Amino acid sequence: MKKGLYETDEAIIEGIRFGDDRALAHLYKLHFPMISHFILNNSGTDDEAKDVYQEGVIVFYEKIKSDSLELTCQIKTYLYSVCRRLWLKKLAEKGRFATKMDDAENYLTLEDDVPQQEENERRFGVMEDAMNQLGEPCKTLLEDYYIRMQNMQDITERFGYTNTDTAKNQKYKCLQRLKKLFFTAYQAEV
Repeated sequence: MKKGLYETDEAIIEGIRFGDDRALAHLYKLHFPMISHFILNNSGTDDEAKDVYQEGVIVFYEKIKSDSLELTCQIKTYLYSVCRRLWLKKLAEKGRFATKMDDAENYLTLEDDVPQQEENERRFGVMEDAMNQLGEPCKTLLEDYYIRMQNMQDITERFGYTNTDTAKNQKYKCLQRLKKLFFTAYQAEV
């Protein structure tokens, strides 16, 4: 695949519309981590995340192919909203969710999710920029701890700190720098 072939939402939609399997493959890889994170943090397993994401992509694909897709947000937001609803429905079926799905449907319309998801996307973008400005070793240290869920002992060994207290202190300093970068950039956007 050419570099940059499917960098925009429009390019992905057109690729799917014209039957380019590479567009669909790119879409599968692009937003799965976000859906997986959501499902794993809400009583789900990796296999359940894969199933829900595939169902969400199928909904998206079928809407494109039937020419009934009216996208008023980014693909990422759309897929998140669809997958979120699918997951809540599965949780209700399994009894892991206290509310009846009929009651929840009144509150979980796709259109209601869009503004919140767009705000979340904006924050994630600002956070990504702040992480990139943070530099090393802070960026990797925070990713290891918060994203890869490594323990402090592993981080101590990886970065060559003398003990876990030193690693914790460094993590704290890095987190403070990240917060400052994030809030400065976030306030500048508002």
